[in-house]
Amino acid sequence: MRPRDDDSSLAERAPRDHKLASAIADCGFYEFKRQLSYKCDWYGSKLVIADRFYPSSQLCSHCGQKQKMPLHKRTYECSNCGFTADRDFNAAVNLENYVRDLA
Repeated sequence: MRPRDDDSSLAERAPRDHKLASAIADCGFYEFKRQLSYKCDWYGSKLVIADRFYPSSQLCSHCGQKQKMPLHKRTYECSNCGFTADRDFNAAVNLENYVRDLA
């Protein structure tokens, strides 16, 4: 099989190709997790996986207040302390704090 000219062809094709998207959904994350586990063992690192229901995007990364947030909102605005940040950035900080609290 010849390699494609661009590396993004699979990513571009996935939304249109439902069979490909289904195959990625079925085994993609398992394979990703398996490889992460392997690399962590190889380098002596620790892989921490948060519970799938951990509310990382619903917690304020400054004061810790939990508030419901619809998926269409892309900016987190805390009603308690007034902190404002991008939803994904806030979730990333909360996941970093999650790992730090386990230690």
